[in-house]
Amino acid sequence: MSGHGHHLTEEEAAAIFEPPAWDERYSGAEQIWSGNPNPQLVAEVAGLTPGTALDVGCGEGGDVIWLARQGWRVTGADFSANGLARAARHAEEAGVADRTDWWQVDARTFTADGRSYDLVTSHFLHPPDGGMVEVTRRLAEAVAPGGHLLVVGHAPHEAFSHLTASQSGAMFVAEELLPGLPDGFEALVVEQRPRTVTRDGVTVGIHDSTLLARRTS
Repeated sequence: MSGHGHHLTEEEAAAIFEPPAWDERYSGAEQIWSGNPNPQLVAEVAGLTPGTALDVGCGEGGDVIWLARQGWRVTGADFSANGLARAARHAEEAGVADRTDWWQVDARTFTADGRSYDLVTSHFLHPPDGGMVEVTRRLAEAVAPGGHLLVVGHAPHEAFSHLTASQSGAMFVAEELLPGLPDGFEALVVEQRPRTVTRDGVTVGIHDSTLLARRTS
């Protein structure tokens, strides 16, 4: 959900929701993300007993690598083949390749197909037109009984005023995702958590919309 140094047109913004734009973005030599785990993942998962995990929208694999280092067996999923290849290289370099595997899939059409995980997580995945509610429902299907679902995204904020209407509309607050939780899930955290980020040398406060739920049956 970042711009390319200028204000995008709606046509350009629509393109960045699709795999080719991310394949292009991940095709260069430069690392896009910090490689550090997302803070809400660390906050919520540090106290859980490691098991199997699925990270959807894993990008360059920062969260996958962190989870693997904590003892999880992790599948990183993304719709960008280039992103997955880069994530696999990073996992190899980090010495956790034996605890990771990779799955090319679009979250918008994701189906569990009988797979289940103790933890299913997604960070800053922002499909357009309120699509994250449906994605949440799809991700929940992959959570094993007793397991957890963690979905984190950008809350609407004036710091994102440079984005197009479709980009801004893809943001959400945590409670908007609750209709995506199937029966048998208990919401444990539904809140917007403040965080500071620095962009172009300017530090601004934003909020991470954070939904943590446990499958009880």
